Amino acid sequence: MSPHILVFDSGIGGTSVLEHIKASIPSGHFSYVMDNALLPYGLQSEQTIRSRLASLVQYIEAQELKVDIIVIACNTASTSALAATRHLTTIPIVGVVPAIKPAVRFSCTNHIALLATPATSNNAYTRGLIEQFAQGSRVDRHHSTSLVKFAEALYWNRPINEEEVAAELRRIGIATKVDTIVLGCTHFPILIPYLKSFYGSGVTLVDSGEAIARRVRSLLIQVNKCPANLDANDLLIEKPLQFYATAPDKISPNEQSIKLISLNSFSD
Repeated sequence: MSPHILVFDSGIGGTSVLEHIKASIPSGHFSYVMDNALLPYGLQSEQTIRSRLASLVQYIEAQELKVDIIVIACNTASTSALAATRHLTTIPIVGVVPAIKPAVRFSCTNHIALLATPATSNNAYTRGLIEQFAQGSRVDRHHSTSLVKFAEALYWNRPINEEEVAAELRRIGIATKVDTIVLGCTHFPILIPYLKSFYGSGVTLVDSGEAIARRVRSLLIQVNKCPANLDANDLLIEKPLQFYATAPDKISPNEQSIKLISLNSFSD
């Protein structure tokens, strides 16, 4: 059994989720689509994001990619357009949203920070998560698009200045009483070594990667696309991974073969 799992993000942030899914479903066949022409999604309108995801669904169907499940590995896209996109296809879709609920469980001070992009930090869906799961806790909302740029550079092996990262974290200004930070952008786990160095061991960093992998695996087991028990032989086989991108000037050449595509069909 080799389910086809397509992971989508505006850039390479979704690879932080992809790694968890690959570890959970080693038998999978994976596609990774990055809409880097509009990177970062945190600066895009909700309507634009919905249009791009509609184009993604059309591309999957037009190219007959035979995808078994779509993972929108982008907090901004998920909180802005997940429900609308699900109406466009029969393919199951799993989204990524800020891990407010587990962060509340982890916090000893009941003082949490959400670190996300501007769109995720400020939208109604995120406010609803906080109201539903963080009653009795204080949740400070912070945002950054510079951290997205640092994560992109780090992934593509471009040099980044540690002091510039620290300067951005100082600008963000998370309160010293915060003991748990929700990484509300899938790019941010790529920067965990820098975040841990800056915030110290007294702060817990929480993201959704493992939870999303469990959800994807559970859905695929339900439809008999994934074995309930891992086969040791699957762990020894490197499964194919196809990268797709929408902008050639925002990627770096490496050993991966990246196919250029367009998601302009329904865009503004």
